[in-house]
Amino acid sequence: MAVNLHIPAPETILPVAGVEIGITEAGIRKQGRKDLTVFQLAPGSSVAGVFTQNRFRAAPVQVCEQHLAENSDIRALVINTGNANAGTGPSGLKATHETCEAVAKLLHISPNQILPFSTGVILEPLPVDRLIKALPAAVQNLTADNWFNAAHSIMTTDTQPKIVSKKIELGGQPVTLTGISKGAGMIRPNMATMLGYLATDAGIPPGLLADMTREIANRSFNRITVDGDTSTNDSFIIMATGQSGLHIDSTHHPLYSELYRALADAALDLAQKIVRDAEGATKFITIRVEQAASQEEALKVAYAVAHSPLVKTAFYASDPNLGRILAAVGYAGVNDLDVGKVNLWLGDVLVASQGGRNPDYAEEAGQRVMKEAEILVRIALGRGNTTETVYTSDFSHEYVSINADYRS
Repeated sequence: MAVNLHIPAPETILPVAGVEIGITEAGIRKQGRKDLTVFQLAPGSSVAGVFTQNRFRAAPVQVCEQHLAENSDIRALVINTGNANAGTGPSGLKATHETCEAVAKLLHISPNQILPFSTGVILEPLPVDRLIKALPAAVQNLTADNWFNAAHSIMTTDTQPKIVSKKIELGGQPVTLTGISKGAGMIRPNMATMLGYLATDAGIPPGLLADMTREIANRSFNRITVDGDTSTNDSFIIMATGQSGLHIDSTHHPLYSELYRALADAALDLAQKIVRDAEGATKFITIRVEQAASQEEALKVAYAVAHSPLVKTAFYASDPNLGRILAAVGYAGVNDLDVGKVNLWLGDVLVASQGGRNPDYAEEAGQRVMKEAEILVRIALGRGNTTETVYTSDFSHEYVSINADYRS
């Protein structure tokens, strides 16, 4: 049950010059669904990525990091769903390298010019023979207007595709940005099972793009959580083809800030769509911590609230049991917190101040806000000037059912 998740009409999703996408059915886990996607990039494109910090990083994540370190001329991506190829040891790495070799042969490029991605069940061998057998069909299907289909093909437990697409004008030059993401559970990106791919036809050199990608991930995919679990496969990729004719070569370029903001806004949109489609979600919750002494402190408090099962189940029930939020703030790890300076708002309702319940707070007002599909929680710590925001969802019965039955 997605919360206010907007799916663009297919005709409004703009192709990005220099990007072609092919999709096919490989039968990796389920028959009758598209589960294999290939991106082909024009020569001269730049690619950068940010990946999970989970120590059990999946084989494709390890190979992606290796290929990005070895080669600045990435020309293709290959993505399979249904199997994460994680916890698979040397055989998983072998399967990933075989996949890259097969794609390279079809596209007449080198294996280290390919970034591989997998998502799905962990600790199961990747059926690489089925994947490689299906690759020619995906390559034959390469076309510039396949973004909508690609958003569907990378889904696992998602209920809806996640897409953003827009055209902006920079210095009189039209520039296109289009992206897709997937993820609904096992979401606490810590870089974010999630995947995100964002492309633009602006030109950005590899080093600058790498810096931008890290910063953008920290303001978008690293500010969402569904259940506090960092997956083995989380990956976020930005591609810049340079086909528009506009080239941003440094942070000092007069149009750099505008392009950065456009990419960052698109990434945040994709990240928030993951939370809106979180497994079993009925509420989209924004947790904003204000007046913190540091970014680290603000995020500690925000994530303590966002990860609390007691808080999340209260939101699901629309129960204004808001002492649970204060308890989470209290155990967040800010050891010298003066609770007498903490204020808590639920939407426009001041719930707690000066270490206790606001004398003017009425439970009916809290109940009104808790029944809304989108809820803002504001926590002012009274310690400094730092503000950080995290996005999360509630916990429902359906979340348990989905994850109890995931491998069935």
